[in-house]
Amino acid sequence: MSAIVVGVDGGGSKTHVIVADETGAEITSVEGPGSGVRPGEAERAASVIALLVADALASANMTHVVPRVLCVGVAGAGDEGTRQALWQALASRELAEDVVVHADATIAMDDAFGEGPGILLISGTGSVCFGRSPAGVFARCGGWGLAVGDEGSGAWIGRKALSVVAAAADGREPETALTGAVLTATQVEDVRGLVPWATAATPQTLATLAPAVMSVAEAGDLRANAILSLATEELMLHIRALARRLFVDERAATPVALAGGLLRPRSPLRKRLEHRLKAAVPGAQLRSEAVVPARGAVRGALRLLGVELTG
Repeated sequence: MSAIVVGVDGGGSKTHVIVADETGAEITSVEGPGSGVRPGEAERAASVIALLVADALASANMTHVVPRVLCVGVAGAGDEGTRQALWQALASRELAEDVVVHADATIAMDDAFGEGPGILLISGTGSVCFGRSPAGVFARCGGWGLAVGDEGSGAWIGRKALSVVAAAADGREPETALTGAVLTATQVEDVRGLVPWATAATPQTLATLAPAVMSVAEAGDLRANAILSLATEELMLHIRALARRLFVDERAATPVALAGGLLRPRSPLRKRLEHRLKAAVPGAQLRSEAVVPARGAVRGALRLLGVELTG
């Protein structure tokens, strides 16, 4: 049997695992709970990843096969200490002959651009933007976490929606369809019940409100549309900042890719952002294909075996 590799994309809300052969052809894939990691959470994240890798191998009838390389890209693994802790936790589980751990941006960039230049914007539970110049210079914009930033992310949109609903309940803002949509999404009976719900909410929980905001905006609600317009502007600014830093200015030809649950192809927020970029970052050459970070992890795994995929 030819060698197999495993690529893992560990996000805050979900984890995607791909098992591939030595040519990069996908054998099987599975999805499961999020495995994004924070300091001190390496064992938890490793446990989630290990279970999903086992599930993926079982679905391919390969429980007896030891992958040559397990390449993992995880949200939160940009910190060196956290990345090393996760690597140790995964290596101790003997999931593969070799294990490599990257930040989630590394594998997403690999799928979008290989080792070439470009700007990648990710908006899911959180938001962050990464870029690589034609000279190979790497830069980052955003990704400061919900307490400080993560503008345009699912959690940020959820928090904005809660604020609008509270203001509408006070009479500080007009009535909005967001009130009913948010109460339904949170399964809370009245607006005051949102306070304990929000106090206990994680960024992942707050992000579950984003689909409700988009649905209400699509139905024409002015306040929901205002939230999405602001999110669009914030995400555009991430791309424009890196275009100026890495590609001279926003008019220079700049490969751009969009990733994350909120920016999947044809999503309401992606449509708005694509339209906004035409005027604000006219040099943007937008990649239409979906970015699949787990596929980038497979590419990274194969690179360790001396196999370089093209395209």
